[in-house]
Amino acid sequence: MKSANLGGLGSALAQSAAAIGADGDPNILVLPEHSRTLGKPVASNPYGVPSSFETNLLRRESPGLTRVSAASVAFTPLQGLFGIITPSGLHFERHHQGWHDIDPSKHRLMINGMVKQQKIYTMDDLMRMPSVSRMHFIECGANTAMEWGNVAVPSVQYSHGMLSCSEFTGVPLSVLLEDCGFDKRNAKVVLAEGADGSSMTRTIPIDRALDDVLVAWGMNGEMLRPENGYPLRLVVPGVQGFSWVKWLRRIEVGDQPYASKDEAIHYMDAMPEGTFRQYTSVQECKSVITSPSAGQSLLDTGFYNITGLAWSGRGKIKRVDVSVDGGKSWRTARLETPVLSKCLTRFNIDWEWSGDPAVLQSRAIDETGYVQPKINELRAVRGTRSIYHNNAIQSWQVAQSGEVTNVQVY
Repeated sequence: MKSANLGGLGSALAQSAAAIGADGDPNILVLPEHSRTLGKPVASNPYGVPSSFETNLLRRESPGLTRVSAASVAFTPLQGLFGIITPSGLHFERHHQGWHDIDPSKHRLMINGMVKQQKIYTMDDLMRMPSVSRMHFIECGANTAMEWGNVAVPSVQYSHGMLSCSEFTGVPLSVLLEDCGFDKRNAKVVLAEGADGSSMTRTIPIDRALDDVLVAWGMNGEMLRPENGYPLRLVVPGVQGFSWVKWLRRIEVGDQPYASKDEAIHYMDAMPEGTFRQYTSVQECKSVITSPSAGQSLLDTGFYNITGLAWSGRGKIKRVDVSVDGGKSWRTARLETPVLSKCLTRFNIDWEWSGDPAVLQSRAIDETGYVQPKINELRAVRGTRSIYHNNAIQSWQVAQSGEVTNVQVY
């Protein structure tokens, strides 16, 4: 298999070389201007920016998704990213009442409720405390929501783009709760509240709050971006992004779920029999092929690297299988390091495209043994009225023309 794939790659390179012609490639033979002139001085851009030739990779809003843009989504362009870290400038956005650039010197975090001593922390207070840095994915609970009923969107950016992965830095919430002397005997939950206009609030079980939750100010080695919660946000690994409260202003310790407005009527799973399931916040094992994916085209037959992302809110990814025939047969993909808990994992697999129609799928398995389901298997349990937590296998159809489109194959 390895020699066959290398042979296909060599054939493609030979075709490319033949296209140059007998006179050679002028891009090699003629010395370019940038090799003959003085370049720009250091720190011409005090804060670095992408190349002027890289202007197509942008967050994009879906027109008509919400009534106002202040309560909408900007989708991450997964199809154009490498590795597992999302650049801060391309991290997806989900706001309920817009974002603000808050003065950190005036921002405060209050911890109250079932504690011995209620405290208010400044940013200086928090940043002097013991901090940790961890890499985690964040996924909106409504990611892939539009695909519950049928094919709805034209690209992986819109189908799966409410997903990002970053290195977050902050103080463990457990440290702050201990500092305030929380009621270890009777405390059952904490309520996190944001400082945006919607006063976003979310109940989090106390055992999770004491596990790996961070009160974070840093992202990818710098301070949070304003649209990602600057100067302070909650990081709740493995749990839907709704719980990662941005512009965090208050943590209240309590003994029962708060049933706040955002969790009593929203972010619930609509079940087939007409009931609603609350507090199902863990993001189950999921994967998606990002290239080739819908909206792209294969320019010629031959060797291709199929690549994508896998993740699980319950721990590490154990294996990813890839099918090119709509699930009739599967091959195990390579998991690229690092493979971390509750973090995106990059997978790759070699593919020789013959020019015949194909259906590309990926199927992830996490360390608990959970296997990512087909869409019909998920619908058998959840129905088609849901919005949240669609972790079904995604299918991309490759036509003989090379055009890749979104399809649903069972």
